[in-house]
Amino acid sequence: MSVEITWLGHASFRLASPGCVLYIDPWKITGQPHDADVVFVSHSHYDHCSPPDVQHVGKDGTEILAPPDAADSLASARVIAPGETIRLSGATIEPTPAYNLRKPFHPKANGWCGAVFTLGGVRVYYAGDTDRIPEMDHLKNVDVALLPVGGTYTLNAAEAAEVCKAIGSPKAIPYHWGDIVGKLSDAQAFADAVGDAAHVLQPGETITV
Repeated sequence: MSVEITWLGHASFRLASPGCVLYIDPWKITGQPHDADVVFVSHSHYDHCSPPDVQHVGKDGTEILAPPDAADSLASARVIAPGETIRLSGATIEPTPAYNLRKPFHPKANGWCGAVFTLGGVRVYYAGDTDRIPEMDHLKNVDVALLPVGGTYTLNAAEAAEVCKAIGSPKAIPYHWGDIVGKLSDAQAFADAVGDAAHVLQPGETITV
């Protein structure tokens, strides 16, 4: 089996496999696709938790997953926390910690998330807005790593490359560049550091794994 991974820009992704379409942090969605079986919201910052964009991708029966403060602004959202395993039709979601170590932007106490998503037999790790944290060392069998590279609020390119190598992911896609923070040069620096594992996508571009 396989999964299609589309980078929608900034920190937004669409994952699609037979039987499940899953959006991560939909933001600035064009049109109203209404095709999401699952929407995962990592935290409450406006560029990750956008109720109008969740509505644009949602449909009857869409499962919305979010940490507590984000769930408060999303209708019918299911509250999640790092360490859970959520099994849905077509997908398994394992929320992971995402936080800053020496920055004030994403406190660990907030319980904000990344996640490992399993769709179509493929394990995709979305780091969320995070630094290089110790919990990353426990990740196993990651087929694709989605990693922020913009720095300032998250990992920079060099730190993201370190994470990619540490978890042994054979494929990786950089995000958190090209809008608000981060430049194409950050994505390219990440790609230079990790080599063939890197896939630098343009907004709307898809790879199949």
